[in-house]
Amino acid sequence: MSPALPSVAGLRQQVGDAVFALVAGPEGTENRARIHGAPGPRWFDSDRPVRTVHGDASMFIGGLRALLLQSLHPLAMAAVAAHSGYRGDPWGRLQRTSTFLAVTTYGTAADAQSAVDRVRAVHERVQGRSPCGEPYHASDPHLLGWVHAAEVDSFLVAHQRYGAHTLDDAGLDAYVADTARVAEALGIVDPPRSYTQLSAVLAAYRPELRSTRQAREAARFILHHPPLPLAVRPFYAILAANAVSALPPWARTALRLRQSALVPRACVQPAGHLITRTIRWALPPAPSVTAL
Repeated sequence: MSPALPSVAGLRQQVGDAVFALVAGPEGTENRARIHGAPGPRWFDSDRPVRTVHGDASMFIGGLRALLLQSLHPLAMAAVAAHSGYRGDPWGRLQRTSTFLAVTTYGTAADAQSAVDRVRAVHERVQGRSPCGEPYHASDPHLLGWVHAAEVDSFLVAHQRYGAHTLDDAGLDAYVADTARVAEALGIVDPPRSYTQLSAVLAAYRPELRSTRQAREAARFILHHPPLPLAVRPFYAILAANAVSALPPWARTALRLRQSALVPRACVQPAGHLITRTIRWALPPAPSVTAL
């Protein structure tokens, strides 16, 4: 007898569990229950755009785009290269980042503040010099401002292209305003509070951005050498190709990024829509909050 094929529900469970474990880590289920189920006030109400964006599968593409774009600030990249351990423990870094986003977006106000306090304590210890001898300190509000702006822009670009429920102009402004709440808690001075302000902030940082060996090496590692089983890499290649295509042309040029050989140019965006829909289908909805 041939082995029975898994049911649709069983396949969905398997795919969802695998994706969730990769992103959330071994304590993901416990963290998820606490983040979404613990009673208490939240920083953001259930109808806020930040919850819509951060809960969508487009974040997989937006997160990769953010890492690539952030690397173009030489001081931010120097800090990451020296202190983040992204090569030795890339999934651990991803899991810590995704947990922070989940806690500050959906968790209780007390847990969100505790998460921010832990990140600020880490930032205080991260300092050094870039390969060119420029000093950096991870708690520098100006440097944090770049990381924040690049991240917010990336999440929005990916969401507007691949999200299940894209935002209108008012929603874009509201999302940027929501993220400013977390940015200020992290020590960023006067973060953007509208989409127009976000665009202006990104443009203001542009003269500071440049291609460095560290940035190009990080891009190659992120895009071409993920520590994943061979069977999974074609799916990751689709996410990576869409992250690259979502970058502004000047950033792709600076990082010397080319079209993926695994994903033909005409197929990049349709494949991106397909894989985000698949992830959205596989991952179960978050449990509802018990009390606010």
